[in-house]
Amino acid sequence: MKKIYVCELCGYEYDPKVGDPDNGIDPETEFEDLDADWVCPLCGASKEDFEVQEIEE
Repeated sequence: MKKIYVCELCGYEYDPKVGDPDNGIDPETEFEDLDADWVCPLCGASKEDFEVQEIEE
């Protein structure tokens, strides 16, 4: 099982294996290690607006 983090406002999925390269976040960056001021790249929601989901690889 792997964890992804889903924005509750717009549905954007943050996958730590992929990171957020368009915004300078390297692959293999855990969600917990993102800066406190990181926001959803689609809607600008804060980290508190994300929900963890476990999915099978």
